[in-house]
Amino acid sequence: MNLSLNVATTGPSARLQISGDLVYETVDAMVAAVGRLLSQRPAPAHLHLDLSGLAFCDSAGLSGLLLVHRQSSQAGVRLHLDHRPLFLDRILDVTGTFDHLVAASDPESGTSSADRRGENAPGQTRVR
Repeated sequence: MNLSLNVATTGPSARLQISGDLVYETVDAMVAAVGRLLSQRPAPAHLHLDLSGLAFCDSAGLSGLLLVHRQSSQAGVRLHLDHRPLFLDRILDVTGTFDHLVAASDPESGTSSADRRGENAPGQTRVR
């Protein structure tokens, strides 16, 4: 299992690019990186998780995303799950966490995040 994390901060925003597998063996590294970003002073107003390079997410990865959401909410930081792969949207939808983790609209695409639900064709969910 591999995971690559790259951090960039600009003004009131921080971006954490996540590439690879977000699984039991790697999720602690992501949560720790987010913890470091949230402890910066001043804390960013927006935390963007760039998930364009995400290859796989298991239940521990989902748990980590929920933990990051809780931590960022407690810190008063708005969490954005950017460039979500379709398989992650499917996982979030099936587990009932989609509305909890994803804002009502994707400002980058200008479309409602709910419009992306169910776009996976059968056999393309990548859920194991």
